[in-house]
Amino acid sequence: MRGRQGGGVRGRQGERGRGRPTPPPAPGPEGAVTVVRPEDDAYPVALRTLSEPPPLLYVRGTLRPEDAVAVAVVGARRATPYGLHIAEQLGRDLARHGVTVVSGLARGIDGAAHRGALAAGGRTLAVLGCGPDRAYPPEHARLLAQVVAAGAVLSEYPPGTPPLRHHFPLRNRLISGLSLGVVVVEGREDSGALITAECALAQGREVLAVPGSIFAPTSALPLRLLHEGATPVRHVEDVLDALRLPRRAASPAAPQPVALDGPEALLYGHLALEPQHIDVLARRCALPVATVGASLTVLELRGLVRALPGQRYVRVP
Repeated sequence: MRGRQGGGVRGRQGERGRGRPTPPPAPGPEGAVTVVRPEDDAYPVALRTLSEPPPLLYVRGTLRPEDAVAVAVVGARRATPYGLHIAEQLGRDLARHGVTVVSGLARGIDGAAHRGALAAGGRTLAVLGCGPDRAYPPEHARLLAQVVAAGAVLSEYPPGTPPLRHHFPLRNRLISGLSLGVVVVEGREDSGALITAECALAQGREVLAVPGSIFAPTSALPLRLLHEGATPVRHVEDVLDALRLPRRAASPAAPQPVALDGPEALLYGHLALEPQHIDVLARRCALPVATVGASLTVLELRGLVRALPGQRYVRVP
């Protein structure tokens, strides 16, 4: 689902001048924050195409030309293990294909997407609703430092600006504006990710969504977007194809699939990307819990299964 450029989130969210940044004092001795203006070479080309591009960006880290090939991965702060797994996997796989991963450094889906990109040695950009010197949430201070080292943290707001509520809808238009497309992994009907998707449509970007259970509240927004025409995402190839991005050839040294037999083969056939409790797996396989536990250990050692808290397990894509 792709929109046509027109309109802007500022007009829908409040007064045009609200939250507009003012030039800060000179950067501190460490020179960590760079002020980037639209006339500067470092200013992202994608943002220049917006109807209301930010007049100033406060940046920590380095913006590079290759960041023009970027995809946003967004969603719920209170994400499920399923959503966190998908977001991290998408972040990792996009980075492996040379795509910069954009998100908002929030709890849940955002953090998982950043971590996935970092784990693959790729680039990631975090757009904040506060000053670029502030970690929000505070527990993401280490993640913020990692993003600065492997990409960039950027904001419309000068150093020292607190994370005020009205900043975040405006922030979301930059997340979509920096990206060729926005993938919504999870979110309730009223999730902030809806604003990001609406901004993407207004900016002419592609909107994609990850299918989830019709019974899960956090799948309400992706299912709504899919009903309205968003591109479904099952794996990274769906994203690359929708955005007409090239695929990188797999490494010839990549491990080959492991042949399974016996209880492991039966159990693996019942595993899915959605977490399942060991007791549920035992019932579905008609096997003793002890046998299922031993087989899960074998599959986990082979890298085919991931254990989650509460004796729940998911298949590794």
